[in-house]
Amino acid sequence: MDLTRLYGTDKPPRRGEVLRAGDAQVTLEAGQLRHLRVGGVEAIRAVSFLVRDRDWGTVDPVITELSMKGGHVAYAARYDMGGGSLDAQVTLTLTPDSLTAEVVAVAHGTVETNRAGFTVLHPIEGVAGAPVRVGHPDGSIEEAHFPALIEPWQPFKNIASLTHQAGGLRVECRLEGDVFEMEDQRQWGDASFKTYNRPLALPWPHAIRDGAELRQAVRIFWTPAPAAKPVAPIRAQVPDATFPQTALVLTATDARRATANPDDLRRIGAQRVLCHLDIAAGNGLAELRDFAALHAALPDLAHDLELIAACLPDSDLDAEFAGYAADLEASGFRPASIMTCPSVDRQSTPPGSDWPPCPPLEAIHAAARKAFPGVTLGGGMASFFPELNRKRPPAGAWDYVTHGLCPIVHAADDLSVMETLEAVPHILASARGIIGKRDYRLGPSTIAMRQNPYGSRTIPNPDRDRVCMADNDPRQDGAFAAAWTLGLAASIAPAGVTVWTPAALYGPRGLVRDDGNLRSVAAVVQALAAQAGQPVRGATVAEGRAELAFDDATLTANLTPDGPDPFGWQSRPPSPKS
Repeated sequence: MDLTRLYGTDKPPRRGEVLRAGDAQVTLEAGQLRHLRVGGVEAIRAVSFLVRDRDWGTVDPVITELSMKGGHVAYAARYDMGGGSLDAQVTLTLTPDSLTAEVVAVAHGTVETNRAGFTVLHPIEGVAGAPVRVGHPDGSIEEAHFPALIEPWQPFKNIASLTHQAGGLRVECRLEGDVFEMEDQRQWGDASFKTYNRPLALPWPHAIRDGAELRQAVRIFWTPAPAAKPVAPIRAQVPDATFPQTALVLTATDARRATANPDDLRRIGAQRVLCHLDIAAGNGLAELRDFAALHAALPDLAHDLELIAACLPDSDLDAEFAGYAADLEASGFRPASIMTCPSVDRQSTPPGSDWPPCPPLEAIHAAARKAFPGVTLGGGMASFFPELNRKRPPAGAWDYVTHGLCPIVHAADDLSVMETLEAVPHILASARGIIGKRDYRLGPSTIAMRQNPYGSRTIPNPDRDRVCMADNDPRQDGAFAAAWTLGLAASIAPAGVTVWTPAALYGPRGLVRDDGNLRSVAAVVQALAAQAGQPVRGATVAEGRAELAFDDATLTANLTPDGPDPFGWQSRPPSPKS
């Protein structure tokens, strides 16, 4: 197996070890337990002791003293945090009818962290919309449902236990040692509901002082129960769906390179380019002239403007947007559409946090409409769905709404990235619930993150490893990205999205390398760009395989490293009709 061809790096993927007890099995991988299955039915997606830094980056532990005997596992883990470290002793025990995880952790030096503790992940398929019994520390019981559409805030707080149905099993999860709450992780692309400790309403980062001790436990039990009524799958489907137009995102620097090398865009076959202009970064007339030059060189492509506007509190919005319009006029750039996002909204506002000062979205929309009469105007977020979900566009405002996707917000291992494809239909259905029938465009959606809404920076990745919230992910260079991108296309195809942006043109998230050669993912984007406007005859992502069918071709991808063609994809003529 050529690791570099598959993953863009010679660092091998994590390998787990399966623990078994009776009909129960779970995979131990880098200290976390994944995919607890009983009789082949997934009961719990994961149980992990996790530590996050002040930018919400996941701190990788150094694991020592690992011992395994039957269904019992014990290990020591050190989490280095710069000014201090957290030393944890973890024990995990699997029996035929229970799973227990316990931790005792001690701080050495002062540890600044946004979160340190156990997280429990419930799967989403067959669970979203299903009943759940929530136990609280005071002994009260809440009969509820997992949310069907994605909740912007925590669906459940102050949790002591969660009981749900998995096939013919009643599964109870008990949580000890802190105050736990749940977030709907689907909005970040994770295929899970996550229960975690330390409520987000409390200040973060917080300090664990030298010598302080942390003790927690998760205890999961399952018993036979009558099968529950199945819940309907969460999907966004429109009648007679056609495949969206393909766009590529670029900066003014990229535009200058593309103007000098117009074949870089022509050979991809995209219908649109998304021109990124960030006023807070000092962009203005000079950069608009760069976009105008590109438009003159490639007039057949639609050029859309992504305008990250200042929108300072108490500012004169009419004057601000009139200035943008004057610069556009002076530059000669005539965008096909303009998407406006206040600069402050590129950062996320978590539950319990104060919203940063910003003029009302209604006022921003009115100023943009006045400054750009007759132009197709977009709103939403230049970041991701959580930000759109928490700060929703006003009803009736904007001609289209947009947001992006990133699959490495919370986990960056290969399996977790592929599992995000399960969550994409849930995101699309929830977005449709917000924007109604308005035009829906999917913004930049790449494995690597172009901007971090959850911290002060994207995470450096000089060793080209699998790192959460990194702006440079080696898998963009490998077959892995090609397979994931085709899976993303199959996930969005039935939803009536009109434009998708699966890559940048240049840079670490681009299709064209610095040497001018194309990355592996470019061939997939070329094949999909050729299908813009074509009827979608079938689209599935299931059992490690993606398939997308059109009248003249069927595109398939292996989403796993298994089989004769790991992460391979192909386009073939459609099967003859019987």
